[in-house]
This record gives sequence, C-alpha cells and structure tokens, in this order.
Amino acid sequence: MPESTTPDQSDTPAVALGPTSLALGTFSAVSGWVPVFAALPFAVLAAGLAVTLGAAGIHYAARHRIGRLWTAVAGTVLGAVGLAVTVGLGWSLA
Repeated sequence: MPESTTPDQSDTPAVALGPTSLALGTFSAVSGWVPVFAALPFAVLAAGLAVTLGAAGIHYAARHRIGRLWTAVAGTVLGAVGLAVTVGLGWSLA
C-alpha cells in the first residue's frame, strides 16, 4: 500500500527553505569556481537568495522546530562562499 499523501501538522513552507538554500548555494559556489562568464550574474543572484533563504530557514528551524537546520546552515555557508568567490572574480577582472 502506498504511503498517505495527506498533509501533516509539521508540513509548512518553512520545511523547503533549507533544501532550496542548499541547491542555490551549491549552484552559486560551483559557478563561481568554474568561471562561465554567462553564469556570473545568475551566481550572484543565487548566492543572495541562498543566504536570505538559508537565514530564514535557520530562524524557523531553531525557533519553531520546523524545518531542516543543517541544510539551511549549509546553504547559507555555500551562498556566502559563492558570493565571495563571484565578487572576487569580478573584482579581479575589472
């Protein structure tokens, strides 16, 4: 028998903040280290979103016990690394 698909009390949009931040942070960090110049504007945007969504995910996971804390922290860190690398690469090319 397949599992039930009815929503649980703990299913909120805050649960998706950590994994979304992790995916965006990974994209920004990888595209910052592999300089495909067409992807640099998207890397900066993804890094900013990763840091913002990761901070919100950390807030919800720590205070309300809803969400995935380690994925939010990892996404925030990867977003900050991606932003630093991308800005550093842009600074060195200017």
